[in-house]
Amino acid sequence: MTTADLFAASQTPRRDEPLGDGAMVLRGFALAEEAPLLQAVAAIAAQAPFRHLVTPGGLRMSVAMTNAGPLGWVSDHRGYRYDPIDPDSGRPWPPLPPAFMRLAVAAAARAGFPGFVPDACLLNRYEPGSRLSLHQDRDERDLGLPIVSVSLGIPAMFRFGGLRRTDPVQRVPLVHGDVVVWGGAARLRFHGVLPLKPNHHEALGECRINLTFRKAG
Repeated sequence: MTTADLFAASQTPRRDEPLGDGAMVLRGFALAEEAPLLQAVAAIAAQAPFRHLVTPGGLRMSVAMTNAGPLGWVSDHRGYRYDPIDPDSGRPWPPLPPAFMRLAVAAAARAGFPGFVPDACLLNRYEPGSRLSLHQDRDERDLGLPIVSVSLGIPAMFRFGGLRRTDPVQRVPLVHGDVVVWGGAARLRFHGVLPLKPNHHEALGECRINLTFRKAG
């Protein structure tokens, strides 16, 4: 399936849900690429295994992660940053698979951001009890370009707030195949994930894989 085919398929009626100016949930958008996405996740993890990073303050993150693409996001005592080299192996991160690129480009276009070409994909692995605190993504060079976030595996409750940490927060349930896109006026909105509840997915077992595409450089 080409990017054009995926975008054309996306024009069929589905429950796209706006989350405000510049933000949208594309329900089931990733299902058309389910098999190649899951195969690519396994191949990336075989080359650059999931690991629990440590924050600059020394806290171990509950979500395990790895990266694909020319740039990978890392965290350690020196801070948060993008790096072309996997610090665990000393080698470049695995390249972005074609299925990843097709999906990210088509989802961004569907949400109103044509021409988006990511150079980084953060792969996050959540298990029951894992969570992601409210935060802004500010490590990218252009803070107007969108983030494309793909949910695979067990359900999660996404938290989507405002431009200030104290703003009201929406709770958005996400299931296998859902994609959230936010950019432009919404790009710096705080967001996070509530602790995952025990569940099971036929392909991924008791975990959720989140693919987060960015243009970092």
